[in-house]
Amino acid sequence: MTTTAGSPSMLVTQTLQLLDKCKTITELRQLRAHIIKSNLIHHTPTVTKLISLYSHHGGLNHALSVFHRIPDPNPFIFFSLIKQISESSTPLEALLFYAQMLSSLKNLDRVEFLLPALLKACSKSRALEEGRQVHGQIVKSQMLFDPYVANALIRMYSELGCIGLAQRVFDKIPERDQVSWNSLITGYLRVGEIELAQGIFNEIQERDLVSCNAMIDGYVKSGKCELAEEIFMTMQHKDVVTWTTMISGYVFNDRPKEALGLFREMLSQGIRPDAPALVSVLSAIADLGFVEEGKWVHTYIRMNKIRLSSGFIGSAVVDMYAKCGHIENAYNVFEIICHYRNVGDWNCMISGLAMHGLGHEALDIFLDMKMKGIEPDEISFLGLLTACNHGGLVDEGRYCFELMQDKYRLVPKIQHYGCIVDLLGRAGHLEEAVNVIRNMPLEADAIVWKAILSACTIHGNVAIGESAALKAIDLAPEDSSCYILLSNLYAKVGRWDDVAKVRLMMKQRGVQKIPGSSSVLVNGEVHEFLVGKEMNVKYSVEREDGPCIWTNKHKQGFSYSYSEEPEDLL
Repeated sequence: MTTTAGSPSMLVTQTLQLLDKCKTITELRQLRAHIIKSNLIHHTPTVTKLISLYSHHGGLNHALSVFHRIPDPNPFIFFSLIKQISESSTPLEALLFYAQMLSSLKNLDRVEFLLPALLKACSKSRALEEGRQVHGQIVKSQMLFDPYVANALIRMYSELGCIGLAQRVFDKIPERDQVSWNSLITGYLRVGEIELAQGIFNEIQERDLVSCNAMIDGYVKSGKCELAEEIFMTMQHKDVVTWTTMISGYVFNDRPKEALGLFREMLSQGIRPDAPALVSVLSAIADLGFVEEGKWVHTYIRMNKIRLSSGFIGSAVVDMYAKCGHIENAYNVFEIICHYRNVGDWNCMISGLAMHGLGHEALDIFLDMKMKGIEPDEISFLGLLTACNHGGLVDEGRYCFELMQDKYRLVPKIQHYGCIVDLLGRAGHLEEAVNVIRNMPLEADAIVWKAILSACTIHGNVAIGESAALKAIDLAPEDSSCYILLSNLYAKVGRWDDVAKVRLMMKQRGVQKIPGSSSVLVNGEVHEFLVGKEMNVKYSVEREDGPCIWTNKHKQGFSYSYSEEPEDLL
């Protein structure tokens, strides 16, 4: 065949060159029209290239449309489509194409390159039975010796929670690579088998970042920060995931000071924090109340042109300012990010206004949220109920509680019931509050009963208060606030003998009041105080700012408050 201009071979060459230059779905669609017009739709290499590019650029429907016009698709077309479908929102359909491929092709060479994508599709679809069928074919065709196939099989069983099957596959692999070990460790950690994961981890001769990061994550999530620290300190090479995992672990285990200190060390090492690290450190700062540290992190975000819409950073900044007492700053940040239409941003603003007692303002934010067509969720209504509670807005609170159920079909959780009970109780509607508890489909926890008890202390209702106290103490016998609230109730009505009895009960049961503490940040060092006596300095940060006070009341339970901190009459 000649290769003169306009000849078939030249047309094919030009078309393939044009396909290589296509960067968008629109360009591919235009070239597809050219391929049909030029009668190249039956030219296998050209159509294969077109389908591959459609798949690569996310045009799965276009790729399928071309595929269904091909009378005799080749293996490469099947491979491209199956891999693309396995990454789509309907990954299990990849198995249907795989079955069609098996029945259509006589030569199944190199099919092992496709099996990891099939196993991933089974994992994403939670399709254990289909995964086991693929496993059966792997065993029959002796492809278990292929490390890519074996590792994909271990990963699938691990992600589906079948760690026993993952272990059996692992045991049968003649040559295990790092991916094999890491997949099994991750599987054990996923099902909470920390000790077994540790055993596998200790067997690895050369640990890599993946295995170390996985173990650090597993340890911190199980509350074993010390073991996570041991691995962290012995690692010669740490990536941003390592630092972020450790910082997030400190926050998860209520150790915000260590989280903030490690974040500072991360920056000093020249590691650029990712979005999860920034969110975690902002959460730590919010817990500590160190607003100057928070402003510094906010400035760092701006100076480094990190988008507030990235990874919930905007919500974290709003939350930090609100918890540090700077509600104006929180609102200014919210105004910048609210157009992203992320319900989490709106929830943070509502909750921030709630904790500042700005109930009407929180309701205004909710109305604006509705006008913009943003669907509220359970957290939205929890913030609204808290706002009504702190603002004493009884009618508005009743309305929000009914609205979430009647209009939005949201089922209240124990926290929502706790808020409405606390709101009604504080306002003196004790009988209505008790009826809410009696009629709710959940068992009331100690915090709900303490809300009733606190309200009874405010309004001097001994009969309901004693009943609530007995239930609260029965559910949380080691919670000192149950006894203190009951003591305050007796003291309010002058029943001092009963105050003494409560004190004796606490002594006999070994219940001690958890003391409050305060922290102050001066010249880069955090000092903690307890009843006027300085405790050990927990850590230092390399900054010199003015003092910043953090008061820790050590309140137990959920964030809605059942009273002001009880006075210690014991």
